[in-house]
Amino acid sequence: MPEPISQTEYWNSEVGERWTAMQAELDRVFAPLTAALLDGAAPRPGERMLDIGCGCGETALLAAGRLGPDGGVTAVDVSRPMLARARARPASGAPITWIEADAQTHPFAPEHDLALSRFGVMFFDDSRAAFATIRRGLRPGGRLAVLCWRALQENPWVSVARDAALGVVPEPAPVPPGGPGPFRFADRDGLAAVLAGAGFADVAVAPVDALLTLGDDADEAGRFCLTVGPVAGLLRDLDEALRDRAAAAVRAAMPRERPVRLGAACWLATAVNPA
Repeated sequence: MPEPISQTEYWNSEVGERWTAMQAELDRVFAPLTAALLDGAAPRPGERMLDIGCGCGETALLAAGRLGPDGGVTAVDVSRPMLARARARPASGAPITWIEADAQTHPFAPEHDLALSRFGVMFFDDSRAAFATIRRGLRPGGRLAVLCWRALQENPWVSVARDAALGVVPEPAPVPPGGPGPFRFADRDGLAAVLAGAGFADVAVAPVDALLTLGDDADEAGRFCLTVGPVAGLLRDLDEALRDRAAAAVRAAMPRERPVRLGAACWLATAVNPA
């Protein structure tokens, strides 16, 4: 059994390159969820904001427009290819500082009014310690808003393709309870407890549901599911023939409607730094 690689290694491998190549498509697909996060975070003109796991920069760039020229954004990620794409994108509004760093250990200055993350907080080695580090980067009264996935079964945009692929490929080893992974915070009470344990107050966890438009047709939607997310990981180390069979099964499982839309289910967690 090969040793698991770190998240930094993972997101600087071909995975980071693949997600970078899919930047425009990912931002389009996740647009309704991004809007829900920004509305919940409510960045205000002139504020300073942390973007945790900023990826290719969509949330930082959109928030910068709301913060305006008197605000500021510090956007952090471990992935060099994704940060390179973020830095190359046109920006307006608040100035953005892009930092290649691990947010769970980076010594943020305690000067931020808001910290947010779109699907960037489920992969920490130690979630409570990581959130405590983020909290220390907030001013007293500073706000946190994070978006993370609910249970796999509540997310057909993943489960439909995954079930189809598992009709062809072996079942993966289960993720250890509480271990890094996209559905780590599926349990609402568990997420709230982690945030409270990290020192946050006024913790609230609310459901966010949306239909994601995965593609104009079944082939395009299947390609999206096969390129990003958990299904891509199932196929990554297979031989070509088995990978092709699994890909065909995924495309066949996509709805025949045009465009192809499948449901997504998230938690929007908000909290305040009381210190």
